[in-house]
Amino acid sequence: MTHNIEKALNAKDIILPQAAAPVASYVPAVEANGMLHISGQVSMSDGKLIRGRLGENMTLEEGQEAAKACALMIAAQIKLATGSLDQVDRIVKLGVFVNSTADYNDHPKVANGCSDMIEVIFGAAGKHARSAVGVASLPLGVAVEVDAIVALKPA
Repeated sequence: MTHNIEKALNAKDIILPQAAAPVASYVPAVEANGMLHISGQVSMSDGKLIRGRLGENMTLEEGQEAAKACALMIAAQIKLATGSLDQVDRIVKLGVFVNSTADYNDHPKVANGCSDMIEVIFGAAGKHARSAVGVASLPLGVAVEVDAIVALKPA
C-alpha cells in the first residue's frame, strides 16, 4: 500500500495527531458502500482540547486554528480506518459546527481553517461541499467540531 499523501505531509512538516478515541457510545468511522462517514472530531491540539466560544473569548484566527486541528484529526481517523490516506478518492462533504454567540456571523471564515487544511492534505480530491453553522455549545466546551463524508477508492 502506498503512502504518497503521508510522504507529502512529512515534507511539509505536517504531522497527523493520534486518532482520538470516542468519548461516548459511537465509533469514529463507518464505511458503507465505499463511503466513509467520520464522526464529529472536536478541536484538539497536542492532546489538549481547544475550548472557547467565537464572539465571546476567541478570535477568528483562533477559531480557524481550532478548525484546522479538526481537519488533522479527520485525516488521522481516515488513516486509522483505511490504513492509508491514499485510499481517499474524494472528500465529499464536511459539516462544521462552531461554538459561538448568537450574534456571531463569521462561521464560514472559521470553517475555512478546516477546508483549507483538507485541501492541503488531499489536493484536488480535498475540494468538498460543506455546511458551517453556529451552535450554542459543543461537547466538552470545544470551539469547533467537524464531521466528514469521504468517498474511498474502489478496492
